[in-house]
Amino acid sequence: MPLQVGASGLLSLSMRWVIGWTYFSAFWRRVVLENKLDPNIAGYVGEKFNHFLPNALGIKPIIEYMVMRPHDLQLAMILFTIIEAIVGLFMILGLFTRLMSVGVFGLAFGILLGSGWLGTTCLDEWQIGILGLAGGFTLFLTGSDVYSLDHYFMQRKSKFTSTRWFRAIGSGPLPLKNMKTFILSFSLFIFGIALFTNQSFHGGVWGTLHNKSVKPKIEISNVRLNRSDLTFEVYRTEGVDVYGSFLIGIQIIGPNGQVIKSLSINDLSKFPLGRIKNRYVTKVKPGKHSLIIPLGAKADLTVDIRGLHISNNDTLKLIDVSGIEWTTKIR
Repeated sequence: MPLQVGASGLLSLSMRWVIGWTYFSAFWRRVVLENKLDPNIAGYVGEKFNHFLPNALGIKPIIEYMVMRPHDLQLAMILFTIIEAIVGLFMILGLFTRLMSVGVFGLAFGILLGSGWLGTTCLDEWQIGILGLAGGFTLFLTGSDVYSLDHYFMQRKSKFTSTRWFRAIGSGPLPLKNMKTFILSFSLFIFGIALFTNQSFHGGVWGTLHNKSVKPKIEISNVRLNRSDLTFEVYRTEGVDVYGSFLIGIQIIGPNGQVIKSLSINDLSKFPLGRIKNRYVTKVKPGKHSLIIPLGAKADLTVDIRGLHISNNDTLKLIDVSGIEWTTKIR
């Protein structure tokens, strides 16, 4: 028997309004309250998207493709914002509720896979994503009842509301058989995603808990040495997304522990832009007192070593303002 909406569409009213605002507010913040779709303005949403990259699950190639192509990234951010605005507004109004719930499910899934690993004090983005999945599915089941445009059109007996497609994308009895089996199966699917992502991102099911948002981590790779320059790649893969890693020292250390080359705070705050080759939208750049490496930033840094004897036995060391150090052998 089809599911009778009745009270269920009314009982989910607060959920529909809150979830609707959650997504509509993304548009409201980026377009009305501030302009966060301009790549040249601080707070550009594309940079936040870049923060997702290091530990995204399953969709990392898609994110990397976009952050390496600023024009495509901006278009994608505009498109996502428009979709969030439509999904959120229609959900608040209760118009084509089931279709909008599919949009909620898809947007929440993207948030979960992309940024579910972020969150300094709790599992912020993971909770938003997984609750969005459950909420979207619930609203698909209930549709809207009173206090919705779907209900308004049904009460007026508008011709399109009597069609099978409206019940599938709007509200009213769901045109599905074996409803209990469908609900159980999809609920188990969502619960499985919850357990899998919680374990993958945070070790929250078994083993040791971990939080990759607490302290910065920089990976050093592709070290290249010639007579005049030492070039290496830095990639910030962990830490707070709204706070950079502040590099206050770069050292080249000999096999006996002697410092062969040292760049201090003053040197790094004036690091030549011509010796920084950024790969993504989020950029490594000199700041007032350090070299700033935002989350998700990847760049080649080139250090002048003219007049110095550097060998493959030497060590490259990076020093963060927090005292954390990262080292690698020069090979």
